[in-house]
Amino acid sequence: MLTIYKNELKTNLKSLLIWVLCVGGMGFACILLFADLADSMKGMAESFASMGAFSDAFGMNQLSIATLSGFYATEIGTIHTLGGAMFAAICSICMLSKEEDGHTSEFLFSLPVSRVQVVTAKWLTITTLILLFNLLCVLFYLTGISMLGEEIALKEFCLYHTLQFVMHLELAAICFTMSACMKKNRFGMGLGVVLFLYAYDLISKITPNLSDYKLLSPFSFANASDIFSTGKSDIAALILGGSILLGCICITLLLYKKRDLAA
Repeated sequence: MLTIYKNELKTNLKSLLIWVLCVGGMGFACILLFADLADSMKGMAESFASMGAFSDAFGMNQLSIATLSGFYATEIGTIHTLGGAMFAAICSICMLSKEEDGHTSEFLFSLPVSRVQVVTAKWLTITTLILLFNLLCVLFYLTGISMLGEEIALKEFCLYHTLQFVMHLELAAICFTMSACMKKNRFGMGLGVVLFLYAYDLISKITPNLSDYKLLSPFSFANASDIFSTGKSDIAALILGGSILLGCICITLLLYKKRDLAA
């Protein structure tokens, strides 16, 4: 099992570095731009806050983008949330299906390992990759904030990124279960799940009839604007997300144990 874990980590290392450089680097650059944009944004903050549905969807009605915390929540938060979600989906959507798609399942299961061990090793790989992604991106952001010489709400910052890690794991678990059911790699399907749930989260914020059901989206409990403005998360959404995360892992184990795998 340890060999599978190490091999998967090595295989996905390049992808991890590319995503960290893209997402973390973009966030780092935006933070440094804040110093040049701060003065001009003071006059724009009120206008952004009064843009109706657009302001509601991106949280600009809760925080002022003229402050670093507000700018971080609305701008960097969007980049990190969506970028991390897409990375989590891409890592997990092909983690199991690639064995059949690449015709390596016959070799893999000729080794003295059970299917449960294979699934466990691959899920541990996904968890490690997502953890490293979040930690390295946070390092980029903290470096930018330090170079900027500004202060940010540390408690809210830590809470936001902790919940982002949980949210990325939930999305990864959903895609991991899908991967256990497929014989071909479906990158597009994983990205489609992320974009659908993200769009649902945005729509639920501006549609009164959906506001009571916004917790169905993983993005609801890890929303940067809500966390930086209130200092807390939606507990009901978090509990539901944790339940879905654990449920998907259990379902994946059950499904993969009983599947007839193509050579």
